[in-house]
Amino acid sequence: MPKGQAKKTSERAQSYTSKYTSDHEVIRKWAEERGAKPAVVKGTGGKGDIGMLRLDFPGYSGKESLEHISWDDWFDKFEERNLALVYQDETGTGEKSNFNKIISRETADEAVRKRHA
Repeated sequence: MPKGQAKKTSERAQSYTSKYTSDHEVIRKWAEERGAKPAVVKGTGGKGDIGMLRLDFPGYSGKESLEHISWDDWFDKFEERNLALVYQDETGTGEKSNFNKIISRETADEAVRKRHA
């Protein structure tokens, strides 16, 4: 692993119950356990760019603003942009959490460095 690069999965990168990862299997498993589908925000792409990546969860307002794409296309863009996913397995009350945020790996690595400083 290159110097200064954090592990692919690290607990508590954002808050006491948050983790971050860039591992495709972890992301896909976490999303599918919650019924989420890979998506992009409609109207945010351009020539050769599929747009802003999101995970679309059932029962949320993404129906009008999100367009589903394949996991392969989603992960291709995820890697091209050097992204990581901040996520929670459970809420503070122990319920399954859908919290997630797509961030740069640089930001995720910095959060880990600050935690260990």
